[in-house]
Amino acid sequence: EALLVQADLGIETAGSVLDSLRRLVRDRGLTRSDELSRALRDELRSRLDLPPVLTWTNKPSVIMVVGVNGSGKTTTIAKLGQRFQAEGKSLLFGAADTFRAAAVDQLQVWGERLGTDVISGAPESDPGAVAFNAVQAGAARNVDFVIVDTAGRLHTRFNLMEELKKVHRVIGKALPGAPHAVWLVLDATTGQNAMQQAKAFKDAVGVTGVIISKLDSSARGGFVFAIQRELGLPILFAGLGEKPEDLTPFDPDAFVDGILGK
Repeated sequence: EALLVQADLGIETAGSVLDSLRRLVRDRGLTRSDELSRALRDELRSRLDLPPVLTWTNKPSVIMVVGVNGSGKTTTIAKLGQRFQAEGKSLLFGAADTFRAAAVDQLQVWGERLGTDVISGAPESDPGAVAFNAVQAGAARNVDFVIVDTAGRLHTRFNLMEELKKVHRVIGKALPGAPHAVWLVLDATTGQNAMQQAKAFKDAVGVTGVIISKLDSSARGGFVFAIQRELGLPILFAGLGEKPEDLTPFDPDAFVDGILGK
């Protein structure tokens, strides 16, 4: 129980896992610790899905990236950009985080490294207008992907969440049916508050998938069990370091091994 709680699974999920283990011990007559360890690993693994195969039918496909302050959104966007480029796709970044001055600069530095255009506006300009221009530019240039960065915001700030809804609506006006994906970046060190974040962002802008950042630190990220079970959101990628190639498809087996300290 201590292991599971320390890994951020939360009391409810940890209790559910332990109840399953007790039934297994009773039903199978397990008596050895190595048998129990295997049963624990199997139980945890059974609660996680492989990430879905991503299919894109629109050109451009618009991905809106959201999350709280400091979760690693901008760096994650750069990593996604390099990943798509490695697959031979063209892309464009929309710098709709107009409130943090360094955010636009950071995205432009990544854009230069990747040879990707960045659509931005004046500091503190309307983020919806920047997103609109980025989507229209992507359509005009016939790129495969437009990835829109948004300002980090606490999920408890009503006015900022309303603004995020507006950006979402404006993207839909720029291109009917967009955004085609809304991805939430969650810091692996967040702990159980991640569940509240995920629920709030899903309710506000219809999040379709989760990316776990900073999984290279001591964080275990056990909150993903509750996010998958209670919100039905797939875990798409995991950020395992600072380099662009350190964003990898979520691997449930490696993740469970990390929780068990293997």
